[in-house]
Amino acid sequence: MQSGVRTIADLAISSAAAPSRVVREILLVLVGTALVAACAQIQVQRQPVPLTMQTFAVLVIGATYGSRRGAATLLTYLAEGAAGLPVFAGLGAGAIRLVGPTAGYLWAFPVAAFVVGYLVERGWDRRVWTSLLALLAGDCLILLCGFAWLAIATGMGHRAAWIAGVAPFLVFNALKIGLTATALPLGRRMIDRFNSR
Repeated sequence: MQSGVRTIADLAISSAAAPSRVVREILLVLVGTALVAACAQIQVQRQPVPLTMQTFAVLVIGATYGSRRGAATLLTYLAEGAAGLPVFAGLGAGAIRLVGPTAGYLWAFPVAAFVVGYLVERGWDRRVWTSLLALLAGDCLILLCGFAWLAIATGMGHRAAWIAGVAPFLVFNALKIGLTATALPLGRRMIDRFNSR
């Protein structure tokens, strides 16, 4: 009889805790989308692809949130922008951005966050060089998708897409990867503290 009472009490506690977990997940996703939106506004304007800090935010989110939560956060970010919230670079908004010249980069964000999160979940964050490799994998994925979209969907061609959408980012992205690797321990501590509440 007592074990039955304990089971009912456990069910009551777990069902009461479930909404707080859902609220916590929603808060984390919204904080993540706000970070990406803020980093999108830190930019050097150039055509057709501006230099922004978005990929820094994407890599941090993937590494600290993990694969599923990271991908969900970036999908939410794209949905926010498509719905008209000014979260894209230059306070841009609208579904047109998801088919414009930078669409390849944008659609790669959830995939890159998932890949970085997946690698970190498998211990790639335990050594500096494997952390850097995980971040590099995510960044290369974003550049590759952006390059492919520019070259094929916009009719720009491979050489022009490389010059416009990859070459100018190489040094800048290397700096962002270094910054991301530096920010990871702080991000992890914040997430662990938030999850322990």
